[in-house]
Amino acid sequence: MRFFGLKSCDTCRKALKALSAAGHEPTVIDVRADGVSDSDLATIITQFGDAALNRASTTWRGLSDTEKASDPAALLAAHPTLMKRPVIEVDGDWTIGWKADVQAKYLGD
Repeated sequence: MRFFGLKSCDTCRKALKALSAAGHEPTVIDVRADGVSDSDLATIITQFGDAALNRASTTWRGLSDTEKASDPAALLAAHPTLMKRPVIEVDGDWTIGWKADVQAKYLGD
């Protein structure tokens, strides 16, 4: 299990705590500190399209209208903290966010 998130993100911290309590041992990739590989970024864009962008983030609000209109892959490459979090990958199966459906998938609730 690979877990793409931010150390400073409350949702990511909650998700990691819940995953660990459920017996998972995720490999954490901090998108700010570690970055996201080009191949992983391409897969995330393919899987989720522009839904991979966190439009509620302070980073998004700080972008110009021109930047907001640019390609999601280019935006995420330039601003990895724009990624909606967490993104979790297990054996080629990807999820995004930490809503009830994702929690049920990994926690069995």
